Amino acid sequence: MQTLRQARIGQTVKVVKLHGEGAVKRRIMDMGITRGVDIYIRKVAPLGDPIEVTVRGYELSLRKADAEMIEVE
Repeated sequence: MQTLRQARIGQTVKVVKLHGEGAVKRRIMDMGITRGVDIYIRKVAPLGDPIEVTVRGYELSLRKADAEMIEVE
């Protein structure tokens, strides 16, 4: 199992599963991150937090904790 946090800059990954519960999972889904969507890793901050990605044609910044909940392939 690989999470979004483990993906490298320049890599495009596909969401397999969202972990987490309730409001946190709902917030991730509201940002457009759902099963089957492609995510391109644009940048990672020097200390690893946040991660800048492109999802569905727009740019998004995610915290490490949120990226850990997104399983990708």
